[in-house]
This record gives sequence, C-alpha cells and structure tokens, in this order.
Amino acid sequence: MKPIRYKKEMVDEFLRDGHWTNETFYDFYDRNAREYGDKEALVDAKYRVTWAEAKRLVDAMAISWVEMEIPKFARVIIQSPNSVYGFLARIACERAGLISLTVYPYLRQRELEYMVERTEATAVIIPHVYRKFDYLDMYKGLQQRFPHLKYIFLFDDAVPPSAPEGTYSLTKLARERAEKPVDASVLAERRLDPIWNVALLTTTSGTTGLPKLVEWPCAPRVCTSKGRVDIWGLNKDDITMAIAPHAGGAAGTLTYFAAPLAGAKTVMLEEFTPDGALALIEKEKATAIGVVPTHLVRMLEADTSKYDLSSLRFIRSAGGYLSPQVAEEAEEAFGAAITSDLGTQDMGSVSGCRVEDSKDLRRRTVGRMLPGNKVRLMDEAKENEVTEGEPGILYFRGPHAPAGYYRDEELTSTVFDPEGWTTTGDIVKFDQGCLWILGRAKDMIIRGGQNIYPAEIEGLLNDHPKVASVAIVGYPDREMGEKCCAYVIPKAGQIFSFEEMVDFLKGKQLAMFKLPERLEIVDEFPAVGDSGKVNKETLKKDIKEKIEAEKG
Repeated sequence: MKPIRYKKEMVDEFLRDGHWTNETFYDFYDRNAREYGDKEALVDAKYRVTWAEAKRLVDAMAISWVEMEIPKFARVIIQSPNSVYGFLARIACERAGLISLTVYPYLRQRELEYMVERTEATAVIIPHVYRKFDYLDMYKGLQQRFPHLKYIFLFDDAVPPSAPEGTYSLTKLARERAEKPVDASVLAERRLDPIWNVALLTTTSGTTGLPKLVEWPCAPRVCTSKGRVDIWGLNKDDITMAIAPHAGGAAGTLTYFAAPLAGAKTVMLEEFTPDGALALIEKEKATAIGVVPTHLVRMLEADTSKYDLSSLRFIRSAGGYLSPQVAEEAEEAFGAAITSDLGTQDMGSVSGCRVEDSKDLRRRTVGRMLPGNKVRLMDEAKENEVTEGEPGILYFRGPHAPAGYYRDEELTSTVFDPEGWTTTGDIVKFDQGCLWILGRAKDMIIRGGQNIYPAEIEGLLNDHPKVASVAIVGYPDREMGEKCCAYVIPKAGQIFSFEEMVDFLKGKQLAMFKLPERLEIVDEFPAVGDSGKVNKETLKKDIKEKIEAEKG
C-alpha cells in the first residue's frame, strides 16, 4: 500500500540528506538479537524475554500469519494494555508485511466499529477480558457486522468455548510455532518498503467526533526515533518503562519506537497506581519513564521517599501541559531530568529538549527543531513571515511527518500543502535556539483587539504556591469580544481567591489587559480521552453556559 502524500522529489531530498534510510523497526530487533541476544528486551508482570527470544517469537507470529494466508498489507487492529505480547504483536505485523493500528484499551464499540469498517481490518489482537470488560464479546459482535474481520487473536493462553470461529491464542500460537524452523526467505518477501509502503496507522485524539487515522511508513518513524535517541542519550544499558499506554506517544515514543534502536530494555506497567509505578521503577531499576502529567501529579502525592529511585535518569512527559511547578517538584523527588518536546500524530514530530539542557529551557521551551525540520513563523493572516524575534504561527516541513490521513487525499490536503508545509496552530517565538510556545492560534484570546496567549498566563500562575494546575480559556464579552477566565485546581488544603490571583500576576509585571477577569475553582480538568490533555473546548463551553445563566 503506497503512502498517499509523498512525492519522489521529497523522498530524494530526505534520502540525500541522510534523514531517511531503508531500515524497518524489525531490523533493530534482528540486530539486537545478534549483538545482545541474552540481554533482556521486554518485561511485564508475566513475561521476561531476551532479544533473541523476542526475535524468535516475532518470526513465529509473522510466519504463522503468512501460513494462514493473511495477505500482505492486510490491516490488523491491536488493542492492548502495556504488555510484552502487545509489543511483539506490533513488530510481528511489520515483519509479516501487515499494517498495524494500535489503539487504546479504553476505546469501545462506537470508535472501533468505525476503525474496523474504515480499515477493512482482517484481524484484531486483544485480551479476552481486561479491567472487567469483555473485549472478545465486543469484537464477536463486530465480526458479525463486518465479514472481512476473519481472525481474532487473544493475548490469553486459552480460547474460551464461546469464541467464534477464527479465534486463536496468540501466545500459544507463537510459542508452538517458535519450536519449528522458519523460512526467513518467505518473510523477506513480505518485507515492507520503509518509504513506499504504509506500515503503521495511528489515531488522533480529537476533541469531538471519531478519531482520524494517520498513515506512517517506517522511514519517518525511524528518523524521529533516531532523533529522540540522540537528544535523550539512550543506550543499550538504559531501562525504559511504559507507565502511560504504549499506544500513545507519551510512552510509545520512548519505549516501542526509540528503545530498540538503542538496544535498551523496556518494562511495562499494566495497571497504573502511584505506588505500583514507584515500586516497579525501584524493582527494575528503570532509567527512563514515559508518562502523562497526571501520572506525575499522582506519583508525587505518594510517599516517594519510601522507594529507591536513584536509577532514574530522565522522565519523558507528554500528552498534556506539565506546569513548571510540578516539573520542579518531580525532578526533586525523582532525581531525574524532565524533558519536553513538540509533536502531533497528524503532523509528526517538531522539536525536543536534550536531557542535559538547562532547567529553564526544559521548563519553558519545547527545545530545538529536530534534524531536517525547516520552520517558518507566519503572521495572523498566514501570508507573511514575522519579523525575526517576534511571535508567529508555527509552520514546518521535514522528514518526521506522516504520509497523511488514511486513504484520504482531500483531508490530507487540508493539513499539508503540496510542498509538505504544515502547522500545529501554535503561536511560538524563537529564543536561545529553542521554541517557546505562547499558545495555540485557536486558543488565543483577543480582548479588545489585544492578543492574550494562554500559555503565558498559565506558566506564571503555575508558580503560585497554592496552585496545583491551571488552564486559561476565553469567554464571550459584548464590549471586549472576549475576556479571560482562569480555571484553577488548588493544592490540597489550599484556598485560592480571585484577589490573590490578580495580586500575584500584577507582581509578575503582567500587562493589565492580560489579567484573568474571572476565576473558577475546580477539582479536576476534563481530559481529551486518555491522553492527559486538558479539554479546553469543554471548559469554554462550561464558562459560556455559566455566564449565560448569570445573565438570566
């Protein structure tokens, strides 16, 4: 299956400049099996496998699917909690020439029936029951609606009698087939071209409607993974740990994509609890963890002093805004650097901080542009580049971008122009070689013709000793057009008033027009799915309804 967006000129450019190669992710499993065969590769609560064992199980799964006559380029949905076999299934799909779509465990029938229908999926790989939810029963119903869904593979060792025809135990299948010879030439013929074949599909976490599906060949993902390995200083002695779901970027980028390139081991936390995560870091001597900010906040609420966390080198927090204050507390408690970066599933990876960057840069910026990325900062009309040093809307192009939306050239053209330029919609400035995020164009508040960037106020308010987290949104005002509201989660046991907020921000020499004119105290923020991102659309709707109700 050919990617819909890439052109020969673009591909030649990225190959010539050394950003794209002909490597697949399986190639790194193969290399690690040869060079570090006896070294542990993947660990969860049930399994511990070496690189040699991982390769053997991956080959066994892949050849089994070929022998079942699942055709090359068939789509496979993997709905897996953090687990060894979840990782092995993903890489085995690539090895067998199948296109995998890995999705969050929390997705249910509405989202999944869209994905099964849209991709014309041939197979799904799932747990039978997870968190008391029966996935097999759900997919049994989907299988009746979509006859192209021929196979169900379970992460369980046994297949229940009630399972439909075409249901197999993936773990049993892999172990039994691994005992027999595998003809490597058969799998070599199924090899996906790293540039001209789609290998992966990912989902976006949109605020409304159904998720969109994004096409990825291996080349841009390998390119980004190499960039991350470099800025994180990953090596074969690192032990990475997925605390956030591996289906998302917060943990997946570190563990599934980057770790194998460095030969690093990955440990999987299946069920998050603060103490469970801290205990696993201590037990496995993890050096790098992938989290969303919510995980860090909850782990800080535990007694971190009970655990030996001295192995930790850095923390990859993504999928939502991490306040400088929480980052400071986490670095002190964990003794590890927190990195930040910028990227989206729709447009690819943009930039990142190095582990050794100063605290100020890691707190306040999203780092330097990744190798090969080119950037333009445009004015509000999106017609001219802004004066150097001035804030502008971020536009970029480079080798870290996906091929577009799955089989949808029209939708893809709304995100990428013919030369590959795209925008995250962020308003940014460059300083000290790094990108400073001032806000999103769609979240920018225009009060009486003056621009207010939410991230600027959020960054300042998060320094208040009584504030745990803050989100700034605009609300309609007849006179000014928009005004600014601060939603604040106070720290435990603290009372935070409007007057305190205003006095604190005045003390930061903030322009008067930027001061929030309303304060809403809440216990938690609405989130976008399981991503950890604050759903500002919900907050905007909430404050608008409150204003209207007060008017009578």
